[in-house]
Amino acid sequence: MKKFLSFHILFIFIAAGITQAQPKKVVADKIIAVVGDKIILQSDIENSMSDMARQGSQLPENADCLISEQAIVSKVLMLQAEKDSLPVTDEEIEAELDQRIRYFIQQFGTQEQLELVAGKTIYQIKDEARESIKENKLATAMQRKIVENVKITPTEVKNYFDKIPKDSLPYYESELEVGQIIAYPKASRDLEKYMIDELNNYKKQVENKVTTFDQLAKRYSEDPGSKERGGQYEFTRGDKTVDPAFLAAAFRLKDGEISPVVKSKMGFHIILMEHRSGDNIIIRHILRVPPITQDEINAAVTKLDSVRSKIIAGVLNFNEAANRYSEDESQKYTGPFFMNRDGAPYVTIDQLDKEIVVNLGKMKVGEYSQPVVYTDERTAKKGVRIIYLKSRSEPHRMNMLDDYDKIAQFAIEEKKSKVLEKWMKERIPTYYIQVDNDVTQTCTNLRKFVAEEPKAF
Repeated sequence: MKKFLSFHILFIFIAAGITQAQPKKVVADKIIAVVGDKIILQSDIENSMSDMARQGSQLPENADCLISEQAIVSKVLMLQAEKDSLPVTDEEIEAELDQRIRYFIQQFGTQEQLELVAGKTIYQIKDEARESIKENKLATAMQRKIVENVKITPTEVKNYFDKIPKDSLPYYESELEVGQIIAYPKASRDLEKYMIDELNNYKKQVENKVTTFDQLAKRYSEDPGSKERGGQYEFTRGDKTVDPAFLAAAFRLKDGEISPVVKSKMGFHIILMEHRSGDNIIIRHILRVPPITQDEINAAVTKLDSVRSKIIAGVLNFNEAANRYSEDESQKYTGPFFMNRDGAPYVTIDQLDKEIVVNLGKMKVGEYSQPVVYTDERTAKKGVRIIYLKSRSEPHRMNMLDDYDKIAQFAIEEKKSKVLEKWMKERIPTYYIQVDNDVTQTCTNLRKFVAEEPKAF
């Protein structure tokens, strides 16, 4: 199977100009190809290769030729998307920029360190990357349009499987489909009031210069993700991973100001604004989580026991029950089943938390556990959950019986690849494409892009 669709990998590295804001970059700006009114620079290709190597990707000997081919394909798709007036909104572009900026801040530790290494402010990095992100979005939209009507039949799936050499069939570990419905016990009002009073006391201590905010955070905060940093975080206004109430309260503050007590899904906070620059902020916070008593745990167990009874009685199916009763916010977007790295609901044991693995050892396929108390490994938050073991496969070689869905996915990707390849062969002659002669001498795969004159389409 030709790796024609592999050009999407390029988007991660070359289409975002952010990647060019890193040290030890190649500065040569030789134009190696022109597609319509768009140019591809040698430095783009070299920077992409450097970034891929830095992130652990193994590069083939002809990586520069493959990335150059992918870049040309991307430009053709983008130009066709503009011709077809495919919609890409400013909101989509800004969201992508914010996501990439957050990624690089995580890589370098802080916004200041990223700006220091890049030699540019966050705003300058965004401005330089904005057009590349737009091109990326347009190319992706065009690719989707080309293959959106591609379907696969069971016969085609079987034919695809039959073509795989038997000694090349992959070996799969045991995989499970596991779902959960979660209820979080609610603390009593008296304990909530106690936590609020504690946080107000911390605020007074800082304002009276008895101690510092970061010292209190290190001593008392119950946020394991920031405790050792004195409660420090960096956010942007559009960050969807942050509790909305927390984010709104933070952006109301001025530099040096401490918030009143803020309630979020995690617990209660006070927030110190260290620095704000437009839609970017650096804050510190102290989180206190009201302790849960056995009475509150028992109430959550009773609630989920009733939900489980409805599922077993057939009043609700598992997905309906999860949608109606689960208090896990992430399930609103991903559903009640654990997902693997590819976004499919098949996971191996090592992708599950230790407590759920212990419970699964006592369950048969199709069973629903009794409500069980657990502690979230990420947040240390107490919860109660029902676990559903929908399926469990044995370790095996790929076969049509156990792996039909996976094989069908591989087969449809191959079919999409062929459709895209056919589309490219028809469209490439209609575009003005020039490739540097020295490059085509080395990269024979780029010669197919060179035509005498673009044809009308």
